[in-house]
Amino acid sequence: MKIHSLTKNLFLAALTSSIFALSVTGCSDTDKEQKKASATPAKTVFNPFDHSQDAPVTVAEKHKFHDAFAAQCVTRELKNSVNVEEDKVRFTKSCECVTTFMLKDLTDEEVEKYLDEHENPRSLQIKFNSAAYHCAQQQPIDKGFKTYQAPQAPEAKKEGFFSKIF
Repeated sequence: MKIHSLTKNLFLAALTSSIFALSVTGCSDTDKEQKKASATPAKTVFNPFDHSQDAPVTVAEKHKFHDAFAAQCVTRELKNSVNVEEDKVRFTKSCECVTTFMLKDLTDEEVEKYLDEHENPRSLQIKFNSAAYHCAQQQPIDKGFKTYQAPQAPEAKKEGFFSKIF
């Protein structure tokens, strides 16, 4: 008989706790908390790589940056040049390619630091390296350059069995 009363007590305890749990969750204030949470604006985390909120760079600023950066690039490349006249044409072409590639994703802060404060921020250096790699891939390979190749031995004339007899 003791087993019967034990199961009866367990059943009543389970029933009571489930009714209590359902009544507590039914009376919660989750709707009010959700309204309060949606009413307050969420704080945005600063992302240094997100340039969507930056001020746009004007065409005049881009043109000034293009001219100044290309001129600096040419002078830097001509510093150790032996044949300045020929190299100036070649370096001007490659520096123009690099500068136009950099203009695609230029930010207002980078233009301001370069033109006004005369600084080269790290982001410009990274963009320069990327643009230089891109422009180097676009250059055709000069076919006039030949490498040394060892001379090949002439092939021996193969004679068949019947050609020796007749």
